[in-house]
Amino acid sequence: MNWEIVIGLETHAHLATRSKIFSGSSTAFGAEPNAQANAVDLALPGVLPVLNRAAVECAIRFGLAVEGRVARKSVFARKNYFYPDLPKAYQISQYELPVVVGGGVAISLGKTEKAGEEAMEKTIRLTRAHLEEDAGKSLHEDFRGKSGIDLNRAGTPLLEIVSEPDMRSSAEAVAYARALHTLVRWIGVSDGNLQEGSFRCDANVSVRPAGQREFGTRREIKNLNSFRFLQQAIDYEAQWQIATLEDGGRIEQATVLFDPGTGETRAMRTKEDAHDYRYFPDPDLLPLIIDDEWIERARAAMPELPEPRRRRFIDEYGLSAYDAATLTSSLEVADYFEAAVAAAGGSAAKPCANWVMGDLAARLNREDRALAESPVSAAQLGGLVARIVDGTLSNNIAKQVFEALWNGEGGNHPKAADEIIEKRGLKQITDAGAIDALLDQVLAANPSMVAEFKAGREKAFNALVGQAMKAARGKANPQQLNARLREKLER
Repeated sequence: MNWEIVIGLETHAHLATRSKIFSGSSTAFGAEPNAQANAVDLALPGVLPVLNRAAVECAIRFGLAVEGRVARKSVFARKNYFYPDLPKAYQISQYELPVVVGGGVAISLGKTEKAGEEAMEKTIRLTRAHLEEDAGKSLHEDFRGKSGIDLNRAGTPLLEIVSEPDMRSSAEAVAYARALHTLVRWIGVSDGNLQEGSFRCDANVSVRPAGQREFGTRREIKNLNSFRFLQQAIDYEAQWQIATLEDGGRIEQATVLFDPGTGETRAMRTKEDAHDYRYFPDPDLLPLIIDDEWIERARAAMPELPEPRRRRFIDEYGLSAYDAATLTSSLEVADYFEAAVAAAGGSAAKPCANWVMGDLAARLNREDRALAESPVSAAQLGGLVARIVDGTLSNNIAKQVFEALWNGEGGNHPKAADEIIEKRGLKQITDAGAIDALLDQVLAANPSMVAEFKAGREKAFNALVGQAMKAARGKANPQQLNARLREKLER
């Protein structure tokens, strides 16, 4: 039987606020356990929650970014369940009236430029996005036979983003998660730190016979904070469900965990439905009212979004879809690229793209640095590329200049590349007379190589090129040198 996989994701993004959603406690990561939990977070008697305005603004920005409907009125509810790291025994969330309804996230699959494949475009619809508070954290590793509770995370503002079950493979799910991760960081509503748990996904997975309209019974894989684990977990779970059904078994709705060590999922508990949580409006919080003026202020402050910017890079700079997608993988990369192009000139867009995605990215990765920590500014890189485009530098010599810039030579001056070129005498030799004179010397000094070339051995030509570039200390224009050398040899 042919089976179809059906996937929906529930994504939790920690919002980029300095304090928690209902208290003044800090949200900074890495403090000593329970050092950032005040009376509200601990649910001590008599305390009352106060909504964080910055968290609401993050939700509005997200709603605008996905072209969803920002609700003028939304309501906070109590979601009742008991866990040791949930002091109130309920979580303040939103249920019937969420702050954002609808919208969508565009994904692209198949951006393999080398294979020449066309990217598959698809929009994953969103059901809703709602505000809620995070729970604390149970710690099991440091205690023998016991667990510790750290409530620093309790009350951290979350935006839970719920997709429709529109994905049909783990690859689509990962593409959606990556696009969403890029978006929340791009618009500044979350730092998206996967290692710190600031961005994590729950995957609802079911299977059904191909062509069947009704969904199968889903199982929810909890707390996936790695794109690789997300793909592995979905693939294993789908195959497990298919094997179970083909063996005559049945799927029971459940919450499962993924074990990265074994690559398997295992059931944690029977899956609750909404009625199990006994939702009701929180009596301590008034309805959240968002007026048009607030929404328009948020809209005016929004940056150009990834998808429009990707399309603009293709149309304005003539970049390939692959290059444009890579350069819009983050706002920092996109801004750096455009600043480099501004310094180099619009006609240098493709060379700038190659340097940003190539030498710069490789060096940052090798030294485990973020783009913001690059010793080479966008203006300096643009200045370097401009000298390649106008013929002042060859690509090989340009790498020497880049190395000097990386090591701080020229300081922060935007024209540092020009200073290095002048100081080191690295300007490319393009004068036809100088190149001819140099080649005449090389040919006179290597008669055996000349004889080999004339006897039909093409490798001798490359050897002569090497000798000529060595004599020119790498500064001769390679195209000119090659063309003139061949002309002289073929006379």
